Amino acid sequence: MGVDDRAGPCGPVPTYPGATVGRGSTGSTGQGSSGQPFGVTTQTVVAKIGTSSITDEHGDIRPDTVAKFCAEVAELRAAGHRVVVVTSGAIAAGLPAIGMGGDLRPSDAQTLQAVSAIGQSRLMRVYDDCFAGHGLVSGQVLLAPLDFALRQQYLHARGTLNRLLDLGVVPVINENDAIADDEIRFGDNDRLSALVAHLVGADLLVLLTDAAGLLTADPRIDSDASLIEEIVEFDAELEALAGGSGTARGSGGMASKITAAKIASWSGVRAVIAAATRDRVLIDAVEGVAGVGTVVQPRPTRMSARKLWIAFAVASSGRVTVDDGARWAITQRGVSLLPAGVVAVDGDFTEGDAVEVAGPDGVVFAKGLARVTATDLTRAAGRRTAELPDGMPHEVVHRDDLVIVP
Repeated sequence: MGVDDRAGPCGPVPTYPGATVGRGSTGSTGQGSSGQPFGVTTQTVVAKIGTSSITDEHGDIRPDTVAKFCAEVAELRAAGHRVVVVTSGAIAAGLPAIGMGGDLRPSDAQTLQAVSAIGQSRLMRVYDDCFAGHGLVSGQVLLAPLDFALRQQYLHARGTLNRLLDLGVVPVINENDAIADDEIRFGDNDRLSALVAHLVGADLLVLLTDAAGLLTADPRIDSDASLIEEIVEFDAELEALAGGSGTARGSGGMASKITAAKIASWSGVRAVIAAATRDRVLIDAVEGVAGVGTVVQPRPTRMSARKLWIAFAVASSGRVTVDDGARWAITQRGVSLLPAGVVAVDGDFTEGDAVEVAGPDGVVFAKGLARVTATDLTRAAGRRTAELPDGMPHEVVHRDDLVIVP
């Protein structure tokens, strides 16, 4: 590995064999796994890297890790690919600046939001300097869930990101933690990155983490654990392998990577879950090198942005149980959910809240935005439209706001 003598907070900027330092366009830099020159087919790539990958145990930014990541982004750019970065780490980067971190890490939301505001500029300073070492310009974009839920906001966000890419800029995206409503947020940047992949019409989502990908077992317990190299369809057993949340510094973990990969799959986007420490991991993911990580294949149908947001980005406030007739009508005919098919109501939701829809067997098969309150629906459950009180909406969930969940 060569070393560029230009140094900033990143330290010396590493370059990799075959990499071109500077702004690339359509050149190729080697052979792909298929034997085709790398870069011949231009792809739009969303690359997400997490807090635990770019910070040390004290929460300090690891310049060497960010430098490696940026060098690989630069190599993709040199080959003509469009790359969007989604990064975590603002809170972790802000804690040491005010003497917090470790056992002193705060738990209240307002302090964490304040820390995020402190850390965000420090995080971007590292990215700016590292990309500058490769002749690239980066641009910060902070997003919130409503940017995906509201059509006008969605179009603005998409337009801004596409314009940045057209200008040759590397967008660096994070959730707007400093002012995010605790009740309306992504919760982790894995989910955000999957929604961004849909937003920009990406070909590939790369989720970088501390593990090689999804394994057949916990390697700390089972020495025979091996990498699951490809997922075509998800099932309960696969999702159970993902386990729980990640490290104390991050909010994700393998479970959130699997959720994000599922969102990407339903967006028609190929996803790769791989180790941030793997040499040339982004290049191998683009080239489709075997064993790069866990590859999640896209589904043939593409879900709309609004329905993706309903299905994956907003938390459910209750559950509505319906009879077999209503389940059949929703899943086979694509109709709205009416009060006549409702047999039970759980939770304390109001108009506009997300609710799960379950069949008589208790299995959730849909999710949508309620047009009635839980109290009103409890009174109206089982009634036909003509029997509803004056002024009550005829639909519990309109078909435009109803998603059949994977």
